[in-house]
Amino acid sequence: MAIQKKLKEKTRHFIDSKHMLTGITVASFLESTIVPIPLEAVLVPLMQARREKLWLIALMATVGCIIGALFGYALGFYLFDAIGDWVIDMFSSQEQFENVKQQMQNQGFWFVMTLGIVPIPFQIAMLAAGATKYSIALFLLASGIARSIRYFGLAIVVYYAGNKAEQIISKHKTKAMIAITILVLALWGISTLI
Repeated sequence: MAIQKKLKEKTRHFIDSKHMLTGITVASFLESTIVPIPLEAVLVPLMQARREKLWLIALMATVGCIIGALFGYALGFYLFDAIGDWVIDMFSSQEQFENVKQQMQNQGFWFVMTLGIVPIPFQIAMLAAGATKYSIALFLLASGIARSIRYFGLAIVVYYAGNKAEQIISKHKTKAMIAITILVLALWGISTLI
């Protein structure tokens, strides 16, 4: 019980801290690069506790994720240059990599956007975009849109549902993810026809 009380006290201190927004940005950066633990578990209660900063919390989570995405892109870009030929020779062929690279150039925006929304590690999109030298501007745009949908979507639920937001999100999260993914995939499909 003492540990639980201490954890609640630390959480309350963080929520009321002047470093709360910086902490959210750093946590979002870490979640998008290293720690594959969904940030929603922290964001929703924080948004509920600090409703006056609801939109700013969503923005800072998005900013942290975009900074993390840029970092992951750079890793793919520079590390693949260092070990890429070895990786291609070991697991694939130069022809297959060129095919992947071409697909990334043609469909990369939607690939990045889809992985930015669905609960699949976003690191895959970051590394693939960097390794194939996909347009950094389009990569950041797709990342920003995807993560804004994710974090501002949470903010909208908290804004309208208030203290029932956690319950609503946990009950409907899978359905919402499926619906959004289907929508993005449909838009992706339409974009290939145009």
